[in-house]
Amino acid sequence: MTEKHHGIVVGHYGPRAASYVTSAVHSGGADLDQIDAALQGGAATRILDLGCGGGHVSYRAARHATEVVAVDLTPEMLEVVAQTAAERGLTNIATREAAAEALPFADGHFDVVLCRFSAHHWHGFEAGLREARRVLTPRGKAIFIDVVSPAPALLDTHLQVVETLRDPSHVRNYTTAEWTAALARAGFAVTSLTPRRLRMEFAVWTARTRTNDLHAEAIRSLQKSAAAEVKRHFEIEDDGSFLLDTITIEAEAA
Repeated sequence: MTEKHHGIVVGHYGPRAASYVTSAVHSGGADLDQIDAALQGGAATRILDLGCGGGHVSYRAARHATEVVAVDLTPEMLEVVAQTAAERGLTNIATREAAAEALPFADGHFDVVLCRFSAHHWHGFEAGLREARRVLTPRGKAIFIDVVSPAPALLDTHLQVVETLRDPSHVRNYTTAEWTAALARAGFAVTSLTPRRLRMEFAVWTARTRTNDLHAEAIRSLQKSAAAEVKRHFEIEDDGSFLLDTITIEAEAA
């Protein structure tokens, strides 16, 4: 089952790889600035960018480390990351194809693990977190960034449905409570939580994943018929644009 899901992820994101390098949502943001600040003046030698996507974490992290390894399931993503790194003169970025649940690195190989907008695609969420902890040094640090689901069931259901209609590789946006509990079980101690809100422009959001017209129409139908509580929380606009909740979690090896 895991391999079948991995195939869905690769099949979905391979043809869309280049759009994630140029995506404004992915290429900037206060969360990337937070990564910069957290790495500033540190002694990181090796950094893992887990589920690197378009490589924006790697490009930021490269100035702070001897080596950054960008890991992703999708070969096409790794190709565009390697090409972009070369164009920017970032010679210390290496790429490696692997699943989060089975990382091909020795125990304690990395000083820092960074993961941004990837975990909601993992077939094995807790397995991926355990692997992140395994490859981290005993005094290592990690930063996990992802969209989080609101705790109320009504809001959670709406989010998961529209995410799945847009992207068939979506597994789940976890709540902040689910994140912190899973990290603790994986061997991490959370040191800070930074919530943010991120506006999704509907046309750009669906174009980036090439959502088919039927699914895009279904999302709009759900938005229009949603309960007032849903519309209010996600701040759904007339054109379908809306706000997502995100969290930046800083943690260290426990």
